[in-house]
Amino acid sequence: MSFLTNADEGNNRISGYVLTLCIVVLCYAVLGSIPLIVHLVIANGGGEGALAGTMSDWTAMLGENTVLCYLLFPFVLVLLTLMLSNRFIHKRTVLSLFTARERFDWKRFFLAAGIWTAVMAVLLGWMMVGNNHIQWNMNPTTIIPLIVISLLLIPLQTTAEEVLFRGYLFQAFGHKNRRGWISVVVTGVLFGLMHAANPEVETLGYGVMSYYIMTGIFLGFMVLIDDGLELSMGYHAANNIFAALILTNEWQAFQTDALWIDHAKPTFGWDVIATMLVLQPLLLLLFAKLFRWKNIRAKLLDPQ
Repeated sequence: MSFLTNADEGNNRISGYVLTLCIVVLCYAVLGSIPLIVHLVIANGGGEGALAGTMSDWTAMLGENTVLCYLLFPFVLVLLTLMLSNRFIHKRTVLSLFTARERFDWKRFFLAAGIWTAVMAVLLGWMMVGNNHIQWNMNPTTIIPLIVISLLLIPLQTTAEEVLFRGYLFQAFGHKNRRGWISVVVTGVLFGLMHAANPEVETLGYGVMSYYIMTGIFLGFMVLIDDGLELSMGYHAANNIFAALILTNEWQAFQTDALWIDHAKPTFGWDVIATMLVLQPLLLLLFAKLFRWKNIRAKLLDPQ
């Protein structure tokens, strides 16, 4: 059995998927927001304008690390919902949501995370050569809590996204259509659309959506061929940890006291284009060589 067809076992009634997705939306949009709302109201003395401010207003009031925790909390609820749903609604093992292997392969996870962290570090070093827009930004009073948040909560956030798109929905579409490329493309587009409300899109325009969609397709392809989420989870976690802990800017979704901050004018730059067109394809080639991927064409095109 492949990862795509893990959903063949258990309960596949449409009502189960509808119920699960409704709970996911409820957790993310409502329940997960309650702690932040309560804290903002209390900090504002109960004033009606507590929720009317911008993200900058919230961080000025509560602190960047506190707001970051509140922004990540809904993803914890989403992840729990998906795992419980898979176990009790769909009557499948939690492991089947993560991999087709007998156990989760942590070596794959840490390999992908390590390689992508190294690549981003090299890119950062290249960007800093002769560039006075990137400045040292470490705050000694907040860096330790930020490290803890980044290493504990951000992987839960990225895992929730991977399980939702490349696990739960990926297998749901795979169970219905039996062709891998459809799951890869559909979940990639949905992953991109999920980021439409990000401040990066408002700042850079809808052209940046191509990056999110192509990254979603890249991750979906990796999951399909490798039969598990391990590589995509490692890549995604490393990417977001780097954005929160190592290099930030004043217009991205996570506003943190990262080690460096980029004050350059927001652009859809060469680094993003190089990531989509060069680095991600090279990663696929590397993993194909390391893990001896076979039957790629069959997994993409043939009914499974």
